[in-house]
Amino acid sequence: MSIDPHDIIPAEPGEQQGPVFEDFEPLPMGDTSTTGSEGLEAVHDVPVKVQAILGRARMPVGELLHLREGHVVELDRRVGEPVDIFVNDRLIARGEVVLIDNALGVTLTEIVRADR
Repeated sequence: MSIDPHDIIPAEPGEQQGPVFEDFEPLPMGDTSTTGSEGLEAVHDVPVKVQAILGRARMPVGELLHLREGHVVELDRRVGEPVDIFVNDRLIARGEVVLIDNALGVTLTEIVRADR
């Protein structure tokens, strides 16, 4: 759509002129009744960051600077307590640490509701 400068009528001093709207036909709506994971297919290959947090520790910088190989950092969790699972820095689940062949894994034991 182009505007012809001859169609523009200047407003009188002190008079406000509002916008002029043209009528448009509404766009046809597609079928929005997709169910299940069908609507999620577009995001299946989007990478996300997944973390299993064993625990956390706080210490003064001086103590941190003295850490050496073999030192133990005590975490705020006990053996057997569930670990937190984060996806893109959002807590989504908790689980137990398991050994799979020669690697660590996590068995999910609780899914955290989004409203928490």
